[in-house]
Amino acid sequence: MQLARFHSAAGFTLISLIVSAAVTAILAMLLVSTMGSASAKVSARVAEARLVTALERARALAITSDADIILCPSRDGQRCATDDHWEHGWIAFADRLENNERDDGEPTLLREGTLGTGVHLVSTRGRTRLRFQSVFGSNVTFTLCDPRGPRAAAAWVLSNNGRLHADTPKAANVAAACSG
Repeated sequence: MQLARFHSAAGFTLISLIVSAAVTAILAMLLVSTMGSASAKVSARVAEARLVTALERARALAITSDADIILCPSRDGQRCATDDHWEHGWIAFADRLENNERDDGEPTLLREGTLGTGVHLVSTRGRTRLRFQSVFGSNVTFTLCDPRGPRAAAAWVLSNNGRLHADTPKAANVAAACSG
Protein backbone atom coordinates (compact mmCIF):
# COMPACT_ATOMS: atom_id res chain seq x y z
CA MET A 1 0.00 0.00 0.00
CA GLN A 2 1.28 3.37 -1.01
CA LEU A 3 0.83 6.46 1.09
CA ALA A 4 -0.43 9.55 -0.62
CA ARG A 5 2.10 12.28 -0.72
CA PHE A 6 1.09 15.90 -0.38
CA HIS A 7 3.20 18.47 -2.08
CA SER A 8 3.34 21.94 -0.65
CA ALA A 9 3.32 24.57 -3.34
CA ALA A 10 5.62 27.49 -2.95
CA GLY A 11 4.41 30.91 -4.15
CA PHE A 12 1.20 32.87 -4.18
CA THR A 13 -2.29 31.79 -4.94
CA LEU A 14 -4.30 33.95 -7.28
CA ILE A 15 -6.48 35.18 -4.42
CA SER A 16 -3.51 36.18 -2.24
CA LEU A 17 -1.97 37.99 -5.22
CA ILE A 18 -5.20 39.95 -5.83
CA VAL A 19 -5.55 40.85 -2.14
CA SER A 20 -1.95 42.07 -1.89
CA ALA A 21 -2.34 44.10 -5.10
CA ALA A 22 -5.51 45.72 -3.72
CA VAL A 23 -3.84 46.58 -0.41
CA THR A 24 -0.85 48.04 -2.27
CA ALA A 25 -3.14 50.13 -4.48
CA ILE A 26 -5.04 51.51 -1.47
CA LEU A 27 -1.81 52.41 0.32
CA ALA A 28 -0.47 54.10 -2.82
CA MET A 29 -3.67 56.16 -3.18
CA LEU A 30 -3.43 57.27 0.46
CA LEU A 31 0.23 58.21 0.00
CA VAL A 32 -0.47 60.20 -3.18
CA SER A 33 -3.40 61.99 -1.50
CA THR A 34 -1.30 62.85 1.54
CA MET A 35 1.62 64.02 -0.60
CA GLY A 36 -0.70 66.18 -2.73
CA SER A 37 -2.22 67.80 0.34
CA ALA A 38 1.20 68.41 1.87
CA SER A 39 2.47 69.89 -1.40
CA ALA A 40 -0.55 72.23 -1.62
CA LYS A 41 0.00 73.33 1.98
CA VAL A 42 3.66 74.10 1.26
CA SER A 43 2.68 76.08 -1.87
CA ALA A 44 0.23 78.11 0.21
CA ARG A 45 2.85 78.83 2.90
CA VAL A 46 5.40 79.91 0.27
CA ALA A 47 2.80 82.23 -1.32
CA GLU A 48 2.00 83.67 2.10
CA ALA A 49 5.68 84.31 2.83
CA ARG A 50 6.18 85.99 -0.54
CA LEU A 51 3.17 88.25 0.04
CA VAL A 52 4.19 89.21 3.57
CA THR A 53 7.73 89.95 2.42
CA ALA A 54 6.47 92.16 -0.42
CA LEU A 55 4.12 94.11 1.86
CA GLU A 56 6.85 94.66 4.45
CA ARG A 57 9.36 95.67 1.78
CA ALA A 58 6.93 98.13 0.15
CA ARG A 59 6.23 99.70 3.55
CA ALA A 60 9.96 99.97 4.33
CA LEU A 61 10.66 101.53 0.93
CA ALA A 62 7.94 104.13 1.53
CA ILE A 63 9.44 105.03 4.90
CA THR A 64 12.96 105.43 3.50
CA SER A 65 12.21 107.05 0.14
CA ASP A 66 10.89 110.43 -0.89
CA ALA A 67 8.07 108.94 -2.98
CA ASP A 68 4.94 106.93 -2.47
CA ILE A 69 5.38 103.24 -3.26
CA ILE A 70 2.72 101.42 -5.26
CA LEU A 71 2.35 97.65 -5.00
CA CYS A 72 0.10 96.13 -7.65
CA PRO A 73 -0.63 92.82 -9.36
CA SER A 74 1.24 92.38 -12.64
CA ARG A 75 1.09 89.76 -15.36
CA ASP A 76 4.24 90.90 -17.18
CA GLY A 77 6.45 92.26 -14.39
CA GLN A 78 6.37 95.73 -15.98
CA ARG A 79 2.87 97.21 -15.66
CA CYS A 80 0.03 96.95 -13.18
CA ALA A 81 -2.81 94.57 -14.04
CA THR A 82 -6.37 95.86 -13.93
CA ASP A 83 -7.86 92.98 -11.94
CA ASP A 84 -7.55 91.96 -8.30
CA HIS A 85 -5.79 88.62 -8.94
CA TRP A 86 -2.22 88.55 -7.67
CA GLU A 87 -1.27 84.92 -8.44
CA HIS A 88 0.47 85.96 -11.68
CA GLY A 89 2.88 88.10 -9.69
CA TRP A 90 3.23 91.73 -8.64
CA ILE A 91 5.50 94.73 -8.81
CA ALA A 92 6.31 97.71 -6.60
CA PHE A 93 7.53 101.06 -7.89
CA ALA A 94 8.09 104.62 -6.74
CA ASP A 95 5.09 106.58 -8.02
CA ARG A 96 6.87 109.88 -8.61
CA LEU A 97 4.12 111.20 -10.93
CA GLU A 98 1.45 110.17 -8.38
CA ASN A 99 -0.86 108.63 -11.01
CA ASN A 100 -0.96 105.04 -9.68
CA GLU A 101 0.75 103.74 -12.84
CA ARG A 102 4.35 102.78 -13.47
CA ASP A 103 5.62 105.29 -16.02
CA ASP A 104 8.91 105.42 -17.90
CA GLY A 105 11.57 106.60 -15.51
CA GLU A 106 9.86 105.13 -12.44
CA PRO A 107 12.02 102.20 -11.41
CA THR A 108 10.58 98.83 -10.50
CA LEU A 109 11.73 98.29 -6.93
CA LEU A 110 10.21 94.86 -6.41
CA ARG A 111 9.16 92.18 -8.88
CA GLU A 112 7.56 88.90 -7.85
CA GLY A 113 6.68 86.12 -10.28
CA THR A 114 3.85 83.65 -10.57
CA LEU A 115 2.75 81.75 -7.48
CA GLY A 116 2.63 77.94 -7.46
CA THR A 117 0.32 75.86 -9.63
CA GLY A 118 -3.24 75.99 -8.37
CA VAL A 119 -2.53 78.82 -5.92
CA HIS A 120 -4.80 81.85 -6.27
CA LEU A 121 -4.48 85.14 -4.42
CA VAL A 122 -7.04 87.93 -4.63
CA SER A 123 -7.29 91.29 -2.94
CA THR A 124 -10.42 93.10 -1.84
CA ARG A 125 -12.55 93.86 -4.89
CA GLY A 126 -11.34 97.04 -6.54
CA ARG A 127 -8.07 97.12 -4.59
CA THR A 128 -5.60 96.72 -7.45
CA ARG A 129 -3.13 99.39 -6.32
CA LEU A 130 -1.77 99.57 -2.80
CA ARG A 131 -0.23 102.94 -1.95
CA PHE A 132 2.38 103.04 0.79
CA GLN A 133 3.39 106.41 2.21
CA SER A 134 5.90 107.16 4.92
CA VAL A 135 3.14 107.28 7.54
CA PHE A 136 0.10 105.60 6.01
CA GLY A 137 -0.54 102.57 3.86
CA SER A 138 -3.47 100.83 2.28
CA ASN A 139 -6.28 98.89 3.90
CA VAL A 140 -6.84 95.63 2.04
CA THR A 141 -7.77 91.99 2.58
CA PHE A 142 -5.96 89.21 0.72
CA THR A 143 -7.56 85.79 0.31
CA LEU A 144 -5.50 82.78 -0.72
CA CYS A 145 -6.84 79.53 -2.14
CA ASP A 146 -4.68 76.52 -2.97
CA PRO A 147 -5.47 73.15 -4.61
CA ARG A 148 -7.04 71.91 -1.35
CA GLY A 149 -9.98 74.20 -2.11
CA PRO A 150 -12.23 76.53 -0.10
CA ARG A 151 -11.91 74.60 3.17
CA ALA A 152 -8.20 75.52 3.33
CA ALA A 153 -8.55 79.17 2.22
CA ALA A 154 -6.75 81.77 4.30
CA ALA A 155 -7.07 85.54 4.63
CA TRP A 156 -4.81 88.39 5.76
CA VAL A 157 -5.80 91.96 6.49
CA LEU A 158 -3.40 94.85 6.03
CA SER A 159 -4.43 97.92 8.00
CA ASN A 160 -3.65 101.53 7.12
CA ASN A 161 -0.87 101.60 9.71
CA GLY A 162 0.90 98.71 7.99
CA ARG A 163 0.00 95.95 10.41
CA LEU A 164 -0.83 92.59 8.87
CA HIS A 165 -2.85 89.94 10.64
CA ALA A 166 -4.57 86.68 9.77
CA ASP A 167 -8.35 86.73 9.60
CA THR A 168 -11.24 84.38 8.89
CA PRO A 169 -11.85 84.45 5.14
CA LYS A 170 -15.21 85.81 4.00
CA ALA A 171 -17.32 83.52 1.80
CA ALA A 172 -17.46 85.95 -1.13
CA ASN A 173 -13.67 86.40 -1.11
CA VAL A 174 -13.13 82.63 -0.88
CA ALA A 175 -15.44 82.14 -3.85
CA ALA A 176 -13.48 84.73 -5.86
CA ALA A 177 -10.12 83.21 -4.92
CA CYS A 178 -11.09 79.56 -5.36
CA SER A 179 -12.90 80.05 -8.67
CA GLY A 180 -9.49 80.41 -10.32
